[in-house]
Amino acid sequence: MKVSLFITCLSDALYPRVGEAMVRLLARYGVQVEFPKVQTCCGQPAFNSGYWKEARETASTILEAFEDCDFVISPSGSCTGMIHHYPKLFEHDPVMLEKAIKLQQKSYEFTQFLVQVLGITDVGAAFPHKVTYHPSCHGSRLLGVKEEPLLLMEQVKGMELVPLPFANDCCGFGGTFAVKMSDISGAMVTEKADHVLETEAEVLVGLDLACLMNIAGNLRYRDKPVRVMHLAELLYEGVKGA
Repeated sequence: MKVSLFITCLSDALYPRVGEAMVRLLARYGVQVEFPKVQTCCGQPAFNSGYWKEARETASTILEAFEDCDFVISPSGSCTGMIHHYPKLFEHDPVMLEKAIKLQQKSYEFTQFLVQVLGITDVGAAFPHKVTYHPSCHGSRLLGVKEEPLLLMEQVKGMELVPLPFANDCCGFGGTFAVKMSDISGAMVTEKADHVLETEAEVLVGLDLACLMNIAGNLRYRDKPVRVMHLAELLYEGVKGA
């Protein structure tokens, strides 16, 4: 099994420990992860802003980077979801379209890969804290990642998982939306953070670093002591402490 890590921009630049947690967890199951250094942005900001020519340029680099692996795993449902748009980007280029379809078929968000490919729902973690979970829009709606993270969290020993009110509401980030419509975005993330605080959870966990960064920023601005973690971080910390 030849597995490559698609680290994504936010994880690479701001949250490298998330990629490290993924690699170390997978190593426990004999999965050696490669990291193609040529990889770059998935092209989503350009794609969503209507700059499809520029999006194709970065997408072409991604296609090259991951052409020879069996699986691609990522800590982001949003960036993995962007790969699912590649066939549309290259619909008029038969050669690139074939490569785009192949990449789409072998690309997985991290919890998808653990549960669907490896068949793992219990990593042996213990995390004695009160936790609430935010399901990000792209992961849950575009990729259909719904049960996988819950199956993994249900097996974490000592963890109390508290439902997040209005969990499926967007956090307000939305990439360029947060810049173009900052007032609306700010109101949305404040509402999301309010719901997190209602749960009285010690930890907010999720699968997409853009959403987590957005919510964490609001909580920090309001001086609220809620720890914000990617699920890969929680699982790896739980394994180390088990």
